[in-house]
Amino acid sequence: MHPLIALFGATASGKTALALALAQHFQAEVLSCDSVAVYRRMEVGTAKPTPAERQLVPHHLLDLYDPDQACTAGDYARLARATLADLAQRNALPLLAGGTGLYARALLDGLSPTPARDPELRSLLRARAGKRGPAHLHRTLTRLDAGAAPRIHPNDVPKVIRAIEATLTAKQPISSQWQAGRLALQGYRVLRLTLAPPRAELYARINARAAAMFARGLVEETHALIEQFGPDCRAFQSLGYAEAAAALRGELTEAEAIARAQQGHRNYAKRQATWFRREAELHPTHILHGPGDSPAVQAEAIQLVTRHLDAALHGDRR
Repeated sequence: MHPLIALFGATASGKTALALALAQHFQAEVLSCDSVAVYRRMEVGTAKPTPAERQLVPHHLLDLYDPDQACTAGDYARLARATLADLAQRNALPLLAGGTGLYARALLDGLSPTPARDPELRSLLRARAGKRGPAHLHRTLTRLDAGAAPRIHPNDVPKVIRAIEATLTAKQPISSQWQAGRLALQGYRVLRLTLAPPRAELYARINARAAAMFARGLVEETHALIEQFGPDCRAFQSLGYAEAAAALRGELTEAEAIARAQQGHRNYAKRQATWFRREAELHPTHILHGPGDSPAVQAEAIQLVTRHLDAALHGDRR
């Protein structure tokens, strides 16, 4: 079986630093697992690896789509599995790193089959969310599928829309569809690592990162992207970009936009922690209690990966 290292964690937990350290130590190649980093031209607000970092280690699954194109978890999983197949042919060690839990689940565990997209219904639901607010749309989902609604945050409009769409199209609650068989990734021995810095430290890192994005020109980048792709791209609903767009519209001052982005990222980190904690209940996972740029955490991770690779090698020999 091929070894695969999977590194997860909340935003600003230091995944990029640890992924780089591990990839350089073990001559691995990094597969991004981030639902915003798949978009081209979105640089300042995505915290992608820098060009210099990409020169150090091969990176995959970055800059795949323009901001006005959709990328579903299923799309990501297909591309990621194709990338893994290529790395396997070259005997290269893959290192999956990111914080988008649904993308990770789609790749590693597979997704339940759901109906194709319905553009007309989606447009109707987006218009309803814009007119009556995300909470109204979430209440609609609750009426349609009380099992799915608690698992999707009311403000996550794209996921709420997808759940309603799949429920109405299939004439079956999406929570029931989720119970259908999944095609998990085959042929890989996976080591799951999750970064979990202390909450106060993580929140301080999040606040600093959000402020730095605005200082580096997030508002200007957002303006250029809106000029090119229009204001309604799904990608511009991402944290940071949404607040920068509000500042451009005059709805927020830049200071207010920064504060709101910081709060939004902290809330997102809390949801990520909940997601990965639940995943750890389903799969053996090593929790690294610190940020990924900590020398102690990097040393612990190197030891864990070394043991994992030894086990994979010995298993292959048997």
